[in-house]
Amino acid sequence: MIQARGLGKRYGDTAAVHDLSFDVPPGVVTGFLGPNGAGKSTTMRLMLGLDHGSGRTLFDGQTYAELTDPLRSVGVMLDARAVHPKRTAIGHLQMVASGAGISRERVEEVLGQVGLADVAGKRAGGFSLGMQQRLGLAVALLGDPATVILDEPANGLDPEGVRWLRDLLKGLARQGRTVFVSSHLLNEMAHLADSLVVIGGGRLLAAESVPEFVGRNSAPRIVARTDRPRDLANILSGSGFRVRIEPDGAVVVEGEDRQAVAALAMRAGLLITELTQARTSLEDAYFHATADAAQYRGHAA
Repeated sequence: MIQARGLGKRYGDTAAVHDLSFDVPPGVVTGFLGPNGAGKSTTMRLMLGLDHGSGRTLFDGQTYAELTDPLRSVGVMLDARAVHPKRTAIGHLQMVASGAGISRERVEEVLGQVGLADVAGKRAGGFSLGMQQRLGLAVALLGDPATVILDEPANGLDPEGVRWLRDLLKGLARQGRTVFVSSHLLNEMAHLADSLVVIGGGRLLAAESVPEFVGRNSAPRIVARTDRPRDLANILSGSGFRVRIEPDGAVVVEGEDRQAVAALAMRAGLLITELTQARTSLEDAYFHATADAAQYRGHAA
């Protein structure tokens, strides 16, 4: 169990992280989301005591600094590029392992686990971004830790690598480990995460399961299709429904009363070819939750 309490960090008059408190339970994958500049990386550094600030984080009742064997307790990847470019993959892992009394056999095992066994003797400076990510994951997994904290681990991975990472993290959670992972890939997070911690502007926006988050940040909608979308939209809006027509001709109706929509269409002699209850995606719910917290926004041309 990770317990973060009252985390805070200021840069001059600006609060990068403001009084964040949340729990990360074992046995599930917890996604860490927020817009650019929300304070995700700073929060992770505060959790591990790498940044000075307020509050504290406990890993099974101890701060990171109090852990007697941190590599075996908490595996961390905050920057996969934190490796000397002239050091080989196996050399880098052996260096880390030697300080924790971890065997060469475990080093070789982890290299195979992350798919780098065939390039173990190659220098990290020649690695692609995806290979660097795999090496960073190997360091995080080296001590076979009960808790794993990863910052944007899917960066640079190809689709096959992203799927491999998903299966790996889900497997760790099924073993009862605590998995806390940040990502900007919302579609992938929808497949990966069981629960979420969402921040914006350095403040906590949500700490709950994915279904709870989506349900709380979505409105029920009906999607209707007909050969006369404008007529259907006029009839529904005239009956008090809030309606919009999508570019593809779909009529989107706010609410859940499909029976009433069908009855109005039938009364007007309209042929309905689709009448479904729309499901809100994690992406839609995320943008709704963080609409007022995004620091950087672009504008369509």
